Amino acid sequence: MELIFVFFVVVITWLIIIYNLFVRDKNRVLAAWSDIDVQLKRRHDLIPKLIDAVKQYAAYESSTLSAITALRSESSEAVGIERKGQIESELSTKLHLLIALAEDYPDLKANRSFLDLQKNLTDVENHIQYARRYYNGTVRNLNIRVDSFPDMFIARIFRFIPAEFFDFEEAV
Repeated sequence: MELIFVFFVVVITWLIIIYNLFVRDKNRVLAAWSDIDVQLKRRHDLIPKLIDAVKQYAAYESSTLSAITALRSESSEAVGIERKGQIESELSTKLHLLIALAEDYPDLKANRSFLDLQKNLTDVENHIQYARRYYNGTVRNLNIRVDSFPDMFIARIFRFIPAEFFDFEEAV
């Protein structure tokens, strides 16, 4: 009788520990996503300033500027990590193109405000990269736990599911 009681105590303790590890991992994923979101918002806040700086010197590049503005809006409304990654990848490509346009406009290339914005954008891109790496690491840890034996049984009981990785190409 005592042995059965000890067995149940051990099983219940194990269930509680595994459940709490799932909760911890899930909360880390959510916090890491929040870090990415903050960095993306910082980048989105730089875009109007960058566009204004370019407009002054490169009025003929309106299609690129319009595409960047549209992607910025689309990213803000995007649902799902995969879709957000696709949009952010396109946005990075367009921003890279915009920065490359400075080569064709020497006055823009020499403009202090534009250079500061370019530096700030590079800094934000670096922060996004670090945040993305951390996020994907937390996702990997959660997904390993969800798929590992015997934790997978607890995951199914409490409906813990694998999280999506956040991948996009940074061109700037």
